[in-house]
Amino acid sequence: EVHLVESGGGFVQAGGSLRLSCAGSGFTSDDYAIGWFRQAPGKAREPVSCMSVRDGKPHNADSVKGRFTASLDGAKNTVYLHMNSLKPEDTAVYYCATDTLCSDNVGLFSSWGQGTQVTVSS
Repeated sequence: EVHLVESGGGFVQAGGSLRLSCAGSGFTSDDYAIGWFRQAPGKAREPVSCMSVRDGKPHNADSVKGRFTASLDGAKNTVYLHMNSLKPEDTAVYYCATDTLCSDNVGLFSSWGQGTQVTVSS
């Protein structure tokens, strides 16, 4: 069973930066994707960024393009989310999830971590 653990969340002032980590284990092949999603109180879960082992390129949502990007350490089965120029609207629980391909469809991801809280103050 695939297991994902998020870390790196915290409390940061607007304009600051954080790096989130998603460490995966239990993969049965080297061909997988890990996506980052976020969910603010009262809102639906939305995609943020995704990395696949196969293409090695980040796919960033328009809402964070230019501020956030993902990177992959294949040896560690870990995907990072580098967050810069944080805004209060970025406050949310950030989750990582895995599937065979990157997708904006939350429902297609088969395994999820427990999430890490990011809070951005004005």
